[in-house]
Amino acid sequence: MRFVSFTVQGRPSFGVVTGAGIVDLGARFSRIVPDLGTFLEARALDVAPAVNAAWEADYRLDEVQLLPVIPKPAKIICVGVNYDEHRQEMGRETASYPTLFTRFADTLVGHNGSIVRPRVSTSLDFEGELAFVIGREAKAVKVDHAMGHVAGFTCFNDATLRDWQRHTSQFVPGKNFFSTGALGPQLVTPDEVPDFGGRSLTTRLNGQVMQAATLGQMIFSVPEIVAYVTSFTRLVPGDVIATGTPAGVGAKRTPPVFMKPGDIIEVIIDGVGHLKNTIVDELAA
Repeated sequence: MRFVSFTVQGRPSFGVVTGAGIVDLGARFSRIVPDLGTFLEARALDVAPAVNAAWEADYRLDEVQLLPVIPKPAKIICVGVNYDEHRQEMGRETASYPTLFTRFADTLVGHNGSIVRPRVSTSLDFEGELAFVIGREAKAVKVDHAMGHVAGFTCFNDATLRDWQRHTSQFVPGKNFFSTGALGPQLVTPDEVPDFGGRSLTTRLNGQVMQAATLGQMIFSVPEIVAYVTSFTRLVPGDVIATGTPAGVGAKRTPPVFMKPGDIIEVIIDGVGHLKNTIVDELAA
């Protein structure tokens, strides 16, 4: 299945994407499950309302404004330098454990939304990534059982202010400016993406390919990330984990290539989705 969160006529909702459009689950079940995160939790507890595949679509995709698939996750945990070529281009040593940092919920924008370049920097870089969403509560999960806690996959752009990222050894300042992390367009359940490791990930800036890799090139796999993260914190339905970006980031090009107002940035993952955003200046936003 493919889920989306959206607004229509000023009303936030969520639904299932079909060949004809969107079935509005929020309109049908808002008293029971007001948002997609709550719906995922209800599914994990086997108390979610049944979704009828025969329901007619309520809206075409072009009639709604897509939100981040999980608009307000309790946790956003990001994995850094998780592709070896990217690790090398960033000058980082090999590591025995995933490199982790956090994002805040107000950094997220949805598909076709605007990524905001703040007034304090022009070093806004792109980072196309796979993200996944937790569907069942997870604590101290073993690798072999980890995928049972994953609700689905989506695209992510971990847009980064490189100068602010380098203020200290911690990444957080460069990763948490308002409306700099794009998430979407859809949450795709694992059964929709078999042969996961061979799926391609591509980032395009104004139509030019900047990053290209396959998901199987990740240093730490999705199950390994789940196992490690849940060894020190509890994950709940709706939590988002971004798995890292491949080589080709703008900061390591000669000369550097940073995003500027008017640019179009796209993250395309085979079988998962096509996330597209426009860069705007903070003053214009």
